[in-house]
Amino acid sequence: MLTRPDTLPDSERQKLTSVLVGCPELDALTRHVRAFGKMLTQLQGDQLPQWIKTVRANDLPSLHTFVNGLAAVTADLRLPWSSGVVEGHVNRIKMIKRQMYGRAGFSLLRKRVLMAS
Repeated sequence: MLTRPDTLPDSERQKLTSVLVGCPELDALTRHVRAFGKMLTQLQGDQLPQWIKTVRANDLPSLHTFVNGLAAVTADLRLPWSSGVVEGHVNRIKMIKRQMYGRAGFSLLRKRVLMAS
């Protein structure tokens, strides 16, 4: 279900189709998951409110829980910027701090962080 259907081998695609035909809830879940994946990969955050309405219209409690936590994601899907660089610096500082645990105080940690830049 998480793989694009066009990349599946024919036998797998046929198995997936037969399973989805037999279970309408699973078919709806698959459509919603694929639509969400498309929004993520193509930065189509403007479609998120409509996607949320569509998901809430279906009786899929597990997706309803997921949708309730999506408020912060809307801006991330609309903007091309990433906080990856900041997260990398935070990760580096935490690594230095772990290496020094119990050895010295804040002043030495500050020096190591500044010198490592």
